[in-house]
Amino acid sequence: MARQKRSSKILEKAVRRAASINSIDPYLDLGNGLSLPAFSNLIEQMRTKENLYNTALSNLDKLYREMLETEGELADMTEHMLLGVATRYGKSSVEYGMAGGVPKSQRYKKRRGESLTANSEQPTIVTSLNNQNGNKPTVIS
Repeated sequence: MARQKRSSKILEKAVRRAASINSIDPYLDLGNGLSLPAFSNLIEQMRTKENLYNTALSNLDKLYREMLETEGELADMTEHMLLGVATRYGKSSVEYGMAGGVPKSQRYKKRRGESLTANSEQPTIVTSLNNQNGNKPTVIS
């Protein structure tokens, strides 16, 4: 999705105001730096910066799309590299594990109704019910 480009309502209003003031006097100078040429110069600065900003957004969108494309290519090559190591050395090899794969001997199959953790690794639950009377907490394994 492309980033939304910016348009300035203030810039549009200033352009209309400059056109109206130009009909009074193209070189109107109200003092204190308030002159039509200075006003027109500031309008052009704003227009230039807005165009640069919108161009930068377009370039950023392009770079983002290119980055996503390269990221997809990298994901594919990463998978192919691991499969290449598996083809050369086997999925049970130390090399396969070194390349980031999980060797067959280290894989666990989950059976229906079982968790992957061993019984000795079950979490311990400590209850503090009725601990207000100084009783020791109950430990449930």
